[in-house]
Amino acid sequence: MNRNEGSLAAPGDSLTPDAPSGNPTNAPLGALRAALTLLVVAHHAVLAYHPWAPPPALSLLAEPRLWPAFPIVDAHRTSGLDLFVGWNDTYFMSLLFLIAGVFAWPSLVRKGAATYLRDRVRRLGVPFLVGAGLLAPLAYLPTYLAAVRAGAPQPGSFVAQWLALGSWPAGPVWFLWVLLAWSAGAALAYRFLPRWGESLGQWSGCFGRRPIRFAIALISVSAAAYLPLATHFTAERWVDFGPFWIQISRSLLYAVYFVAGIGLGACGRDRGLLEPGGKLARRWPLWAVAAALSFGVAVAALLGIVGSMQKGGPGILLLSAGHLAFVTCCALTSLAALAIFLRFAQKPLRPGSWLGSLSANAFGIYLLHYACVSWLQLELLPVSLAGFTKPLIVFSGAVAASWTMTALLRRIPAVARIL
Repeated sequence: MNRNEGSLAAPGDSLTPDAPSGNPTNAPLGALRAALTLLVVAHHAVLAYHPWAPPPALSLLAEPRLWPAFPIVDAHRTSGLDLFVGWNDTYFMSLLFLIAGVFAWPSLVRKGAATYLRDRVRRLGVPFLVGAGLLAPLAYLPTYLAAVRAGAPQPGSFVAQWLALGSWPAGPVWFLWVLLAWSAGAALAYRFLPRWGESLGQWSGCFGRRPIRFAIALISVSAAAYLPLATHFTAERWVDFGPFWIQISRSLLYAVYFVAGIGLGACGRDRGLLEPGGKLARRWPLWAVAAALSFGVAVAALLGIVGSMQKGGPGILLLSAGHLAFVTCCALTSLAALAIFLRFAQKPLRPGSWLGSLSANAFGIYLLHYACVSWLQLELLPVSLAGFTKPLIVFSGAVAASWTMTALLRRIPAVARIL
């Protein structure tokens, strides 16, 4: 399980595009972004009820510190959520980086490197500071309150424990600083090599009629970026410096998807692989089946690795097979999602529609939902409800609350320029 994975999920240019309406001009990508935003909220909403969730934290300082990924853990567990969380974990952060990359190159060309980077600092850096400095402690306060209500002795107040951590858990906004870093790299490259994106776009355009070749290339480059780090650091290790958190094994993987998105965007947001009537879109059932099969292989590999731990641990071949299954599932599921939305979400998002509103408010929903989720999970701890009732209540409540707050905040001109 990734700490704060799905935690994110606000892809800068894709959640805060440059279109005045707040919606990307590509309708399928706008609809996909809106759907992924809901998946992010759902991902966090169900973690408290995950069948494999760890025991509740006795305090913020108690080891092991798993509460940054599981702020609240409920005694109620729901079967099947592990598959939902696991499949999300394989692809949706990478797909968000890819979508962000699609919108990066046109913005760079239109604004120039300096203006583009200044805009990214405002749209990503400022929300990161607010999210890490204010919203993250607010989201993790229920962890402390749950331990107090359970009667666990507390070594100091919430503030004292938080300041004694030696780090600053940032929650989902880790995504923003990573995206800002990759955006700065793209701007620097554009400053000295202004046609590098166009060259990448020409290369990407060749895959419009051969999506399978794009998939093979994406899997190959992803494996080269991911396997060495995942083998050396382990797949789940996070590193941090203050509020700057990143899952080290996936750092280059996310860069690969961001650059791949730049190539697709430079080719054209409605051309090549992203053409609504193109080969990828027309063959969406095949990509959906391939994605499902690849997830089955990834689950089998994971079970094999877990089972081998009882026999001295997995060997390098089994670990490598598991990592390769992961990047394959990531690529195929991302392409399947693109194919489905390119095929069925071609109508422009109307600002007055619920989907248009969701898309326009997606960035704010991402920033605000985590605190809503953890507080709702806290209040539902003593309530006895069966099946999927609790996860659905948390999901629905968090979406409604964060959506409403974002819509209200966007009425403030200074806030609207960022959200």
